[in-house]
Amino acid sequence: QVQLVESGGGLVQAGGSLRLSCAASGRAFTGYFMGWFRQTPGKEREFVAGIARSGDLTYATDSVKGRFTISRDNAKSNVYLQMTTLKAEDTAVYYCAANTRGFMASGTMRRPDEYQYWGQGTRVTVSS
Repeated sequence: QVQLVESGGGLVQAGGSLRLSCAASGRAFTGYFMGWFRQTPGKEREFVAGIARSGDLTYATDSVKGRFTISRDNAKSNVYLQMTTLKAEDTAVYYCAANTRGFMASGTMRRPDEYQYWGQGTRVTVSS
């Protein structure tokens, strides 16, 4: 069983920055592909960014490229999402997720149903 706990959300003005953290339990963290998703009311959960097991490969959806950076610290079993130049449309609940198979193709990683474990979410509100 894997538990994921997000933190770091909050209220920020447009143009500001936030750093989200996700702490994972379990010793197998280094074998997981990790992703960040976000969701707003009435909409499907949306892929934001993903990172391979070793951290050498990262992926981001087009709307956040150049603004958001995903990273991980395998020694601490943490994954991070550094968000800069935030916009009102970034307002959402952000979730981290783990895929225990460890490898994901670019199309597959964007599908929420491909992830086995989820955190409870952390809310990010960007005021304009």
